[in-house]
Amino acid sequence: MKRTILLAFVAFAAFAASGCSYNQLTAEQQQVKGKWANVESAMQRRADLVPNLVEAAKMAGVQEQEVFGQIADARSRLINAAQAPGAGADGDKSPEQKQAIIDANNTFGGTIGRLLMLQEQYPNLRSVEAFMKVQDELAGTENRINAARLDFNDAVTKYNTTRNSFPAVLTSGLLGFKEEPFFKADEGAKQAPTIGDANSLRKSN
Repeated sequence: MKRTILLAFVAFAAFAASGCSYNQLTAEQQQVKGKWANVESAMQRRADLVPNLVEAAKMAGVQEQEVFGQIADARSRLINAAQAPGAGADGDKSPEQKQAIIDANNTFGGTIGRLLMLQEQYPNLRSVEAFMKVQDELAGTENRINAARLDFNDAVTKYNTTRNSFPAVLTSGLLGFKEEPFFKADEGAKQAPTIGDANSLRKSN
């Protein structure tokens, strides 16, 4: 009987302690949401710039239609993933949806890299003012994305650490606080297209 009472007391104490973690989990989850919104904003800025870069390349006589098609497809998938209704709490993006956006962003980034590499095959692109201007804007956008991604990953690290620590882990399990995914580049992003063979620019990641 005493053992049962002791176990009940321990369980009650653990649950009460975990309840104290609810506010901290909520606050840190809101930080993750805010940092994710910054990432999405930076990615949208890039997606808005790319059509201008493609048009400038076309006007310069670049005929890499396969690359252009890949860019359009990857951009469409990224925008669709980002604009999909949230499946998480309060209509926010779920961790699974965020991972889908991260994957789509990595694919889109790879196609942009192949477009920029075309300057080696089409030297006249270097003299097209519109192309160079948008390229400079993209460089700034990539810096924004990287900064937002680092801030997001810092917030995710803090949140996931709290979530998986005792006694918060009890609260997270009971109240549905899921782990958040880190923003990671895919393996293909580490390998740049090879210059010198135009066909290499048409290879997918």
